Amino acid sequence: MTGGGVPYRPPADVAEALRVQEELRSRVDLVGPGPTAPATVAGLDVAYAESGDRLAAAVTVLDAATLAVVDEAVSVGRPAFDYVPGLFAFRELPALLSALDRLTARPEVLICDGHGLAHPRRFGLACHLGLVTGLPSIGVAKTPLVGVWDEPAPERGAWTPLRDGGEVVGRVLRTRDGVKPVFVSVGHRMSLDNAVDRVLASTSRYRLPETTRTADRLCRRALTEDFRTAAPADEGDPAASA
Repeated sequence: MTGGGVPYRPPADVAEALRVQEELRSRVDLVGPGPTAPATVAGLDVAYAESGDRLAAAVTVLDAATLAVVDEAVSVGRPAFDYVPGLFAFRELPALLSALDRLTARPEVLICDGHGLAHPRRFGLACHLGLVTGLPSIGVAKTPLVGVWDEPAPERGAWTPLRDGGEVVGRVLRTRDGVKPVFVSVGHRMSLDNAVDRVLASTSRYRLPETTRTADRLCRRALTEDFRTAAPADEGDPAASA
């Protein structure tokens, strides 16, 4: 599933992680245009245990027309890198790649819960994931990591540019009338216009696209099940101490 891109290289430390981002960002395709009528789109999300030492990475593949889930996979484990702002991809990528490898069908577009170009070094999770998998990818985030913007008009589909240092790095997109916008940026092999169209096409009744919502539910469920499996038999079970 992860074939077709550059090999993933786990960094030994922060300095190496920064070098990897600097080296790879020039290889990202920010033009696309990417598929305008994909048959499938995938959502990717990661949930963390309260302790921070366990995570669950989930991928859900949706029929792009009906938004029904047609395939899904999850990988539970430990974060692969320390918590460092701007280097989240290195914490989550190994588990996300493992989940992608467990799918039975290769999705046409990846929609990540995170950022792509809208990143301090212009190489967020969606860029890194797209480059490693070779798949068109988009970042959709609930909150901004960088940039300034004007509030978009209140109707669905309205947007304003997200700018950082004079550069347009994404769009602030209203996905439902009167709700808070989301922050869309190109990951790899997509145009910004097409990225926005794909996000709107994947969003139905809620603020977040169904790709994100289904992946979020899956990773949270997997994390809960992992906790129950790992807990001692008498923990949380009144019958065990009776």
